[in-house]
Amino acid sequence: HAGKSSVILALKELGLDVNNKQLNEIVARIKELGDKGKHVTDADFEVIVETVLRLTTKARVKLIGVTIVSGSDVTPTSSIKLGIDEKEILRAGVGDGPVDAAFSAIRSCLSEFAEFSDIKLEEYHVDSITGGTNSLVRVRVTFSNNGKTVSAQSAGTDIFMESVKAILESINRLVK
Repeated sequence: HAGKSSVILALKELGLDVNNKQLNEIVARIKELGDKGKHVTDADFEVIVETVLRLTTKARVKLIGVTIVSGSDVTPTSSIKLGIDEKEILRAGVGDGPVDAAFSAIRSCLSEFAEFSDIKLEEYHVDSITGGTNSLVRVRVTFSNNGKTVSAQSAGTDIFMESVKAILESINRLVK
């Protein structure tokens, strides 16, 4: 049962002030977990807050849509539609797994822009924050581009979507 007032109180206990947009995003993510039948723990709350507070305010690269096909008898394939500088680009990619396929599709979308040409994934790390099949996961990625290195993370219950979000957050930090 997470209303805005209880979230504000919990944030104050952590010594954090947030704006209305950030507060609404935190509440929405907590309610999303609750709607899935998940009890939101203090650890879950802290990961959600950390994720929301690190979000880029003005992203050049925005996720419009993503689809993944993966299984035992199929090559992992992803189609992804990105908005890059107000231009919509749709591409597909294949990979060793669903995240690799999504990153391949993202790289294909970015290939039209010179400033994205040297982006490299340096580290990909996933932590399960809580137990169970609906556990909250935190995905952390580190990317480099032309001598600059940045890290980003995202947290939620869908490891694939959180991976895509963290990848795009890193890319946006590299080219802002």
